[in-house]
Amino acid sequence: MIRVLVADDHAAVRAGVVLILDGTPDIEVVAEAADGLEAVELAERLRPDIVLMDIRMPRLDGITAARRLRGVADVVILTTFDLDEYVFGALRAGAAGFLLKNTDADALIEAVRVVARGDGLISPSVTRRMIEAFAAMPASAGTPTAGRGPYENLTAREREVLFHIGRGLSNAEIARELGMAEGTAKTHVSRLLAKLDLRSRVQAAIMAREFPPDVGPGDPRTR
Repeated sequence: MIRVLVADDHAAVRAGVVLILDGTPDIEVVAEAADGLEAVELAERLRPDIVLMDIRMPRLDGITAARRLRGVADVVILTTFDLDEYVFGALRAGAAGFLLKNTDADALIEAVRVVARGDGLISPSVTRRMIEAFAAMPASAGTPTAGRGPYENLTAREREVLFHIGRGLSNAEIARELGMAEGTAKTHVSRLLAKLDLRSRVQAAIMAREFPPDVGPGDPRTR
C-alpha cells in the first residue's frame, strides 16, 4: 500500500485529489494538510511514502517544505504554476516529481506509483522545456567528470547507471540496458544518490545531463 499525504491550502483541491487517490486499491491517503508547516509536521509524525504538495501555501511554501522533508518522504509538487524558477527550485529542494494540476486522474495515480517505485516524474510540458534548456547549455558543461569532482567515489557500474538516469530511463529500463535485475539497478541508484548527496533521481538526471559521467570502454554514447 502506498501511503500519501496531500498538502494544499484549497480545501476543494485537496478533496478532489483525495477522492481520486482513495478510490485506488493500492493507495491510501493518510492525512491532509492546509499549509506547508502542517505538511511537514504531519509527514514527520506519520512517515508517508509520498507527499503531494502545492507550492504556494500559507506559513511555509512547498519548496521550503520539500527541503525540510528530505529523508522523510518523497515529495511530488502538484501546482498550477509551471514557472521555471518553481520547477528548478523544487528539484533542487529534492522533490521527486513535478506535476501540474491539470493532470488527469489516471496520470496522477500513475505518477504516485512511479515515484513510489523509486523513479522520478516531471509533467511532459515541463520536461520539454528542461530538454530545451539542456540543449542550449554550452559544450563545456558536458565535460566528463569521472575520476574527479562529484563522481570520484562512484564505481564504474554506478557511473553507467547514472548515465542512463540522465537519459531518462527507469530502473526497469536500466536493468534491461545493463543486463541486470531490476532490484540490482534500484540498489545502484540508491547508492549513487547517497554518494552524491542527492535526494532524488530527478536531481541525479539533471546532474548527469549537465556533467555526463565518463563510463569508459563500451561507453553507450558510442554505440
